[in-house]
Amino acid sequence: RLQQEGFVEVLFRSGWRVLPFDFDQFEQLYDLREVLETTAAQRLCDDSSACGSQVDRNRLDQLAAIWLVPVDQRSTDGLQVSQWDEAFHCSLVAAAGNAEMARVHQEVTERIRIIRRLDFTQAQRITATYDEHAQILKAILAKRADQASMLLRAHIGTSQAEVRKITLHQV
Repeated sequence: RLQQEGFVEVLFRSGWRVLPFDFDQFEQLYDLREVLETTAAQRLCDDSSACGSQVDRNRLDQLAAIWLVPVDQRSTDGLQVSQWDEAFHCSLVAAAGNAEMARVHQEVTERIRIIRRLDFTQAQRITATYDEHAQILKAILAKRADQASMLLRAHIGTSQAEVRKITLHQV
């Protein structure tokens, strides 16, 4: 799997070699993620479900139970928040009701998981994630598609920039 994802190279009878991090691929995957998630947000805010797909309001309620909580009830566990963050984004796309879009988004998520988790090594990013997710959810629940899309773009872009800085620093 590591070879398939481009992280290692198999050397015949010599073992493995870790390949350099491909920043171009990283940027492209984040671009694709942004397109999928903002499209999902648009669908979630649209009363007429496109292509006969059904919006899953139950998923949105489950997300609200995690992200729309008072500050003193927020988790500070970076690993837990990173898992909830991934579930938040995957649930938004799945809730939009397009199974193929959700499948592609899940594949993108799996490919960038290892670097996305770097974002939750800093306490201020955990706090920012709670605040940003709450704003995104409130915009979607209020059916403000343009605002939800703008907030998602900003959230994904900030996370991408932070992960890029951490990755460059560690390289």
